Amino acid sequence: MSQEIIRSLGDNLVLRRATRHDAERLSTFDAHVLHDSGADQPDEHVAAWVRDLLERPHPTFQPGDFTIVEDTTTGQIVSSLCLISQTWSYEGVEFGVGRPELVATHPDYRRRGLVRAQFDAIHGWSAERGEQVQAITGIPWFYRQFGYEMAMNLGGMRLGYKPQVPKLGDGQEEPYVIRPAAESDLGFIAQVYEQGCRRYPLSCVRDEAIWRYEWNGQGAKNVNRRELAIVETPEGEPLGFLAHHFRPWGGRIGLAIYELKAGVSWPAVTPSVIRYLWARGEESATLDPAHEMERFSLQLGEAHPAYAAIRRQLPHQVQPYAWYLRVPDLPDFIRHLTPALERRLANSIAAGHTGELYVSFYRSGLHLVFEGGRLVEVAPWQPTVEKKGEALFPDLTFLQLLFGYRSLEELERTYADCGLSSDAAWALLEALFPRAPSDLWPLS
Repeated sequence: MSQEIIRSLGDNLVLRRATRHDAERLSTFDAHVLHDSGADQPDEHVAAWVRDLLERPHPTFQPGDFTIVEDTTTGQIVSSLCLISQTWSYEGVEFGVGRPELVATHPDYRRRGLVRAQFDAIHGWSAERGEQVQAITGIPWFYRQFGYEMAMNLGGMRLGYKPQVPKLGDGQEEPYVIRPAAESDLGFIAQVYEQGCRRYPLSCVRDEAIWRYEWNGQGAKNVNRRELAIVETPEGEPLGFLAHHFRPWGGRIGLAIYELKAGVSWPAVTPSVIRYLWARGEESATLDPAHEMERFSLQLGEAHPAYAAIRRQLPHQVQPYAWYLRVPDLPDFIRHLTPALERRLANSIAAGHTGELYVSFYRSGLHLVFEGGRLVEVAPWQPTVEKKGEALFPDLTFLQLLFGYRSLEELERTYADCGLSSDAAWALLEALFPRAPSDLWPLS
């Protein structure tokens, strides 16, 4: 078999790309390291995800997008991760994203810089692919050491229990039908998904190949697999779609995405969706008692129309966690976002603005130049003792503002060394970067 060696790491360790032939060993390794219940209870759903990436066709991923650190004295895999390329949108402006995932190191080989060496490799691959952002989900703090900042909502949900499942009246028929999606539904799903994405500043772009992958491209036990379903009238008119977990997790079954086409009533349809979701969870629990149903969840982010539609049926709220985001060339990325930023400016109190703004990150900064409401220059800038800048953001906190995760007021209140020196700077940054939480469903 052909193995591309990336480099030697010393101590009989070598960093290389994976091949399809690594599927069984790598899936077993990840299942034992990336577990919630202990290494003696490997996670078969993580293993299925790894096997899918290495053995099944994927819209953007090849087996060589996995890195492996191997101990040449034993042939043992001791560390690994991968890069899943995808396209995201920032209010209609598309950009490439590299998503590191499945970061795992054997306990005996930790604190040797193995993850850093692999991140260096995949960051290089991501740059070669023209990806302007890297994004990862993971444990608190850890990825900050590789240039990432927690800067976008991850998850967030509302939960209900059996008493909150809406009841049908005596003799009342279910007013809406939920059925498994068919291949012929994918065009409709794509259209409604794109409509729903307009609710958020950030979204993942899905083309036909990705929708086909979401529909039937993943193995039955893949931890990321979602079951796509169509919501329709009894006469067969499609009204929307949803995606839910294929079995209860942690005593609950959850919606990962739920969208209705324009002009359809959320309060009318959502009770049928909850009854369907509960029935699917109970069915799964009957087949496998280990997956007992205790509650249902709408894992639809910080805010969603369904939350308002059945507010009294969702007594428990879980706040979002956060995505780690990395922007290696911030001036270039902001220049790329210019169309979206100029639209925001045109619809604000700073419409038609002309002037300059110096944004300081203390050891580096940005110089923004505006002419008649147009962003005509975004350049790196070095703060000095004499010229400190009109807006100060320590470390990578500016990314929280850029991606709508925190408002200016929240950042200034949280970080004592974050501040603005003028009302004009405040108004301009508020116009360009308002707090606007996203609920992004990534490609896995």
